Amino acid sequence: MRTVARFAAVFAAGVALMYYLDPVTGRRRRALARDRGVSAGHEAEHLVRSKSRHAIDRAQGMMARARAGLSHSPVDDGQLYGRIRTRLGRMVAHPGEVSVEVDGGHVVLRGHATDAEIDDLMAALVAMREVAGIDNRISADVSGPPH
Repeated sequence: MRTVARFAAVFAAGVALMYYLDPVTGRRRRALARDRGVSAGHEAEHLVRSKSRHAIDRAQGMMARARAGLSHSPVDDGQLYGRIRTRLGRMVAHPGEVSVEVDGGHVVLRGHATDAEIDDLMAALVAMREVAGIDNRISADVSGPPH
């Protein structure tokens, strides 16, 4: 059995040599093989660079979140408003239907959203340490906000 495998390997090597050392088209085949190898190397380099950049970005984001969590500096109403609008945009299907007012850390919400969206939004706002209080005046729509 080993003899057959060895014979097949030697035969395959001979075919490959004939294929690449062919005097008529061997030069073109070798160039194509070289170009494909170089291209694969460039693609691998690009993949490694993009993955490492992604890992660095994630680590920087984790560090920024950790620093923000440890910081006890006061946040002004404009910053808090921006943070709430950002969360609102990710949690409510129609964030334009909900208005936000912030005064001294106290948040007033008005507009329309579904019950599930209101529950998710309230949980997110309660978890924000900058929020001193929440006045929820959002009306719950079973079918969702008007279009």
